[in-house]
Amino acid sequence: MARYSRLEVVRVMQETGMVPLFYHSDVEIGKKVLKACYDGGARLLEFTARGDFAFEVFSELNKYTMKELPGMIMGVGSITDAAAASMYMQMGASFVVTPSLREDIAIVCNRRKVLWSPGCGSLTEINRAEELGCELIKLFPGSTYGPGFVKAIKGPQPWTSIMPTGGVSTEEANLRAWFDAGVTCVGMGSKLISKEVLEQKDFKGLQKKVTDTLKLIEKIRREK
Repeated sequence: MARYSRLEVVRVMQETGMVPLFYHSDVEIGKKVLKACYDGGARLLEFTARGDFAFEVFSELNKYTMKELPGMIMGVGSITDAAAASMYMQMGASFVVTPSLREDIAIVCNRRKVLWSPGCGSLTEINRAEELGCELIKLFPGSTYGPGFVKAIKGPQPWTSIMPTGGVSTEEANLRAWFDAGVTCVGMGSKLISKEVLEQKDFKGLQKKVTDTLKLIEKIRREK
């Protein structure tokens, strides 16, 4: 069962400005990534459930989070149907992220007041998601649409909250373009938690990168 309501989750997303994305089949590596992100200042992590038996890994990581990392919010991504969303919510997922707009997922998440963020790529999809109660739109793939798309949407719909995923990096120019366009937060995967970090087990380096990225986002927002 989720420990955080949808409004609590979206508030932390707004405050921190970044949601790290991560998947690995090894629970112990997952724990070290979580700890590095947490010590670096992140308070959310989206576990992208892409591999076989990913639910078992998520379950162990969420138990670890609840015991060792107070205030860390664990969510799940790459969810494609309501059954999977329900299963992960039973394991304590506090938010559910999907690659596309799925109304069946909206229904099961709304029933439990769990934040769900659907991948949308058009104004029509965004409007439908918001009609279904969506608090935060996932713009996916972000690299395809770019900051200009966000700015165009925010013009007639300033109330729309958007989180681009894919095409977001830790570079200042990239982050500044997204936040200047009006995003609420960014989802960041391999550009933050890189293959090299995992291979070299450079968790101290990851911690510093998370800290530096969060400070950069804060600076960009302050200068807007």
